[in-house]
Amino acid sequence: MFTKIKPGHADALREDLARIASTENREALHQIGTLHDARHVIFDNDTRFMFASVFDGSWDTYIDDFGKTVVGANFDRIFAHSEGFPGVSDPGVKDWFVAHQEPAGVFVSSYPDLTVQQIWKDHRVEEAFEEVLDTAEFRAALENPANAELVATPAFQKLLEEASA
Repeated sequence: MFTKIKPGHADALREDLARIASTENREALHQIGTLHDARHVIFDNDTRFMFASVFDGSWDTYIDDFGKTVVGANFDRIFAHSEGFPGVSDPGVKDWFVAHQEPAGVFVSSYPDLTVQQIWKDHRVEEAFEEVLDTAEFRAALENPANAELVATPAFQKLLEEASA
């Protein structure tokens, strides 16, 4: 989405953008669990602002979820520097967002079929697996002749190769 920054508000907008990178905001994003990333750009000699995000699910759910957390307050803080912003709690806020949206001509993703929740789960599994790999018990299990058949399988070998990459 693209908005016009109120005259004289660019520096205050920069300060507020710096504030939203807080731990509190990250915790709210974790609670929502659908946002892959968001970008905030001030451009055209401090007269315009761009907000772009990638999320899972519908746009309506995305905006509604944000309004229920500290992220909604952050939206109020950030977009208050934009001309005409009615506020997150205003019934017309979705219309305002839609009026300022511009669809991407092309969108490319390295992981188009993975949700935020799946990525977080994959990360937790990887961390747990890394912990196991670092134990003497795991090394002993690899060397135990009783496990030789399992260790020799292509799937297990692939797992070990990926872990060492």
